[in-house]
Amino acid sequence: MKAFMHFLLAALVTVTIGSCKNKADLDASGVPGKLLIGSYGGDNPAQYRTALDPFAAYLSKKLGMEVEFFYTTDYPALIEAMRSKKIHMAHLTPYAYILAMQKPGLMPIVTLGIHGKATIYHSIIFTNKKTGLKTMADVKARAKDLTLCFADPASTSGHLIPRGYLDSIGLDPDKAFKETMFAGSHAASILSVKSEKVDVGCSTSELALDKLIREHIVKREDIVILWTSPPIVNDAIAIRDDLNKDFIKKVQQAYLTANRDDFEAFKKYVLLYWPNPQDMAYVSVQDSAYNSLRKIAGSIKDLKSK
Repeated sequence: MKAFMHFLLAALVTVTIGSCKNKADLDASGVPGKLLIGSYGGDNPAQYRTALDPFAAYLSKKLGMEVEFFYTTDYPALIEAMRSKKIHMAHLTPYAYILAMQKPGLMPIVTLGIHGKATIYHSIIFTNKKTGLKTMADVKARAKDLTLCFADPASTSGHLIPRGYLDSIGLDPDKAFKETMFAGSHAASILSVKSEKVDVGCSTSELALDKLIREHIVKREDIVILWTSPPIVNDAIAIRDDLNKDFIKKVQQAYLTANRDDFEAFKKYVLLYWPNPQDMAYVSVQDSAYNSLRKIAGSIKDLKSK
């Protein structure tokens, strides 16, 4: 059923963006008539639209063309839209980027940075205090009686990293727990644990838990963090490599100077997750920045089927 839903959503992406086909086509020099950018909309696509519409207007002014963001609540659909050339660019989580790069055709251009360096974040495994779990040793001892949820299948901090860690300590997520499921998003994973529908959840601390705390949806004391991962390089903004090379450089430059050229538009998006946009700016990123995650993904048996 999940595979069918991914296919259906990808088809909807194709149909919707296909309506802009004439403008999305590249001209003879490889420049699009209209720049289409895909973005994960999370649990609240309307909130993302409100935050990114000003940035679309900024890009439109800088590039001298119409720019439109297209939102999905599913990373596989976003990846498929890139591969099928229905969009030109996408904001991709590190793991979604790795998945997309399994087939040639795109390249990373920027990631969000702080004080001139790429931002990092952490994956967490957590529970609610009523479970009585205090350490991962407790989870290991009681796993057969516990339910576990990941976020999205293509999530880095909500799936790839915690799955790799659980495997490394001898807990096969598909066999060791009473039940393992996908909540669908980071917020859903956190709220499922908070409401006691699930015993143990996986998500990201800085980009999801802190956001829900700032929005007064979750209290810090509602969640007990059992494990925190090493640092993870932030999302990649990737573009198709069949676009005109000079145009790609122009797009990259527009991102790199966004914090200076239109800080108001820049900060609206940054504030969705980070509280300090004044210290942040887009920075260039290379594909090699995600090699450590590729290694983790390669170490997990049958990961594609999950």
